[in-house]
Amino acid sequence: MAVNKISAKELQRLVDAVQPVDSALEEQARVHLDNLTKPLGSLGRLEDLAAKMYVASGGIAPQADPARIYTIAGDHGVNEEDVSYFPQEVTRQMVENFLDGGAGINVLARTSGVELLVVDAGCKGGPFPEHPNLIQRRIGCGTANISKGPAMNGECCRQAVALGFELADEAHAQGIKVLGTGEMGVSNTTPSTALYCAYFDLDPADITGPGGGIDSEGVRRKTDVIRCALAANAEVVRSADPFAILTALGGYEIAALAGLILGGAKNKQMVCIDGFISTAAYAAAVKICPAVSGYCVLSHASAEPGYAKVIKALGRRPLLHLDMRLGEGSGAALSMFMLRAAANIFNEMATFDDAGVHAGG
Repeated sequence: MAVNKISAKELQRLVDAVQPVDSALEEQARVHLDNLTKPLGSLGRLEDLAAKMYVASGGIAPQADPARIYTIAGDHGVNEEDVSYFPQEVTRQMVENFLDGGAGINVLARTSGVELLVVDAGCKGGPFPEHPNLIQRRIGCGTANISKGPAMNGECCRQAVALGFELADEAHAQGIKVLGTGEMGVSNTTPSTALYCAYFDLDPADITGPGGGIDSEGVRRKTDVIRCALAANAEVVRSADPFAILTALGGYEIAALAGLILGGAKNKQMVCIDGFISTAAYAAAVKICPAVSGYCVLSHASAEPGYAKVIKALGRRPLLHLDMRLGEGSGAALSMFMLRAAANIFNEMATFDDAGVHAGG
């Protein structure tokens, strides 16, 4: 299925439909949580999570189910710069592995009771065989090499972002309450790192990591490639235009994930953001529309060395710390269980009055 072209004005209308959360609702959530049969604040971040879900929903009891992860795939021209441990063909092979049910995200999604759909937004090669869990809406066959110029043109990036909106809207129409972001794309830590550098004025030497497993020499080479990418797209980086930066330094799957995050926020769906690459998509989304932050949870702290500086720049605190760096949506699958726990605490735990328990005095 082809992705329809979309004008800049049409895309901006979608972005403008994202409404900031009403922070005044948090007091209502806290009053309810404080009246549950427990010492005040004793469930810690589960209470914070329940309150956030209540606020994001507009004051409706939190709902964590049904939930769905979209693992979006795309290839990257910068792979030709030898920045990855894996060859380009692995993107396609891993998509097939997802569809066979054999990858880490498959296991974690099944364990968490979460639906998983795979999206081809821009893999090299022809169409994949049809599969019930595969959505084929590719924008192109891989991006251009960011170390030599822009990854995409504006039209392609708009199409990729619009694809994310479409996925969020389709999920919303099907009753999905929580979205998860996942990705697959050999070399995609390179454009992600370049995006972080451009958005937050970070030094590539401080945040470039091994990605899929390159050695220290490979990390130095990758750092140089990211410097080249920032130099090749210097005018765009200086512009500080978040969409233009995403176009120049991103990827089809990263742009589609940014659209998914924006679309989820538009629909008042909670969005669980996975690790290093998904957080780059979140960074793009929040730069384009700061209001999305009210609907998003950073699922886990990626073990990529530069991630701590990234979340400091974002001013956010991830939910889980498990030393993971797989990607694919793995952290989102785990955090979705935490959302379920938080919602159930809010909705099912007895109040002091219900239980006939006296809080003291």
